[in-house]
Amino acid sequence: MASHTELLESVPTQLWIGGPVDATGGATFPVENPATGEPIARVADASPEDAVRALDAASAAQAGWAGTPARERGEILRAVYEKIIERTEDFALLMTLEMGKALPESRNEVRYGAEFFRWFSEEAVRIHGRYQTAPTGTGRIVVHKQPVGPCLAITPWNFPLAMGTRKIGPALAAGCTIIVKPASATPLTMLLLAQLCAEAGLPEGVLSVITSSRSGAVTEPLLTDSRLRKLTFTGSTGVGQKLIEKAAHGLLRTSMELGGNAPFVVFEDADIDAAVAGAMLAKMRNGGEACTAANRLHVHNAVRAEFTDKFVAAMREVTLGPGDDPATTLGPLINQEQLDTVSALVEDAVAAGAEVRTGGKAPGGPGYYYPPTVLCEVPAAARILSEEVFGPVAPIVGFDTEEEGIAAANNTEYGLVAYVFTRDLDRALRVAEGIESGMVGVNRGVISDPAAPFGGVKASGFGREGGFEGIEEYLSTKYIALQ
Repeated sequence: MASHTELLESVPTQLWIGGPVDATGGATFPVENPATGEPIARVADASPEDAVRALDAASAAQAGWAGTPARERGEILRAVYEKIIERTEDFALLMTLEMGKALPESRNEVRYGAEFFRWFSEEAVRIHGRYQTAPTGTGRIVVHKQPVGPCLAITPWNFPLAMGTRKIGPALAAGCTIIVKPASATPLTMLLLAQLCAEAGLPEGVLSVITSSRSGAVTEPLLTDSRLRKLTFTGSTGVGQKLIEKAAHGLLRTSMELGGNAPFVVFEDADIDAAVAGAMLAKMRNGGEACTAANRLHVHNAVRAEFTDKFVAAMREVTLGPGDDPATTLGPLINQEQLDTVSALVEDAVAAGAEVRTGGKAPGGPGYYYPPTVLCEVPAAARILSEEVFGPVAPIVGFDTEEEGIAAANNTEYGLVAYVFTRDLDRALRVAEGIESGMVGVNRGVISDPAAPFGGVKASGFGREGGFEGIEEYLSTKYIALQ
């Protein structure tokens, strides 16, 4: 692994539009290390004109990339996968430095994020059409799949690599060019990925990365340009709704992976030790800064005391510290704003009568740290039960019947993922079918898999990423009628 300084000096800090280029006027903005609050780099601050330059490049490259044989596209994607794996330690350290997560978490993300390139390298040659005789016998029906065209991907800060690769992978496999606008808090990882894609043989203009501190201003001219044909976004529901409104003017294809408020439901017949282990994964993966994080732990009252005691003990074993410290298992939150949000949710719950079993107060000092926290006896009106926490805080509430458990799980505007722990297969299927979410994990705390369709319902958005379904989001269906 390169040293911190060597790594940061090797990562591109310019825009990536057919290669590294400066932003108009040479503008830059700082990237902070959440462990210290200090800047670690300055990157190019794109203007709206720079965004149009990226779309110019994507449009110019679109026909050539769409016409590239699927096997060749797949081989380039496979080469990128191999390059990411070769640079695992560099990517892991870079994500830890700009996002804060502990190194083991970063390494896991590298493997997960890289897998989207391997998966879609294989899917590139499996884009299927259809040929049949019309039922009337008067002609032939040919159904053909074609790339939708230039795409814009807006990605969040919490998974700096994987949230990009699961959009870039299927877009490139389908034959689309793509512009990525990463979160301003974590732009370095995506710039390094663009460099690796070029090294793997991806033609100029097929992938552009525009970094900017002014997301709305930079994406506005793209969303109103008729050459852009698709928008894919991962982030908050509120921002997603605004983007959908803008995309409607150009009738863009859209995929939205939005907010979550995942219930974690433990029934009285569950293996409690397994449920605790699953809750630790579902709650503490990525430090709780994940849309799939278990936000509400609904535990049957018959086992709630046992579960709570064991879960609290497990949370107390977590080590809070800088992400690049080998002893750390929980790094800082992304920034002061997120620290203030998590603190306010806990304070609101406590003021309403919740009991703090462990944690509950930021330690102060440099960096944006918040300790693993467990809240019990949380009132139904507490904000923490209805709002996405995005931090290492777990509220536990009880229930008595299966119907109450399902109702509690569905008592949210969101519907991304849910977790269910029970030894009864019939109950597992009933509950999984009864919960209103796009994904359900049964007796497991992590369900994300590049080979499976990821996405939600209700206020959690629409469209799917990963699986066989993921590439369909980047394909248009054309019907050709033959006599």
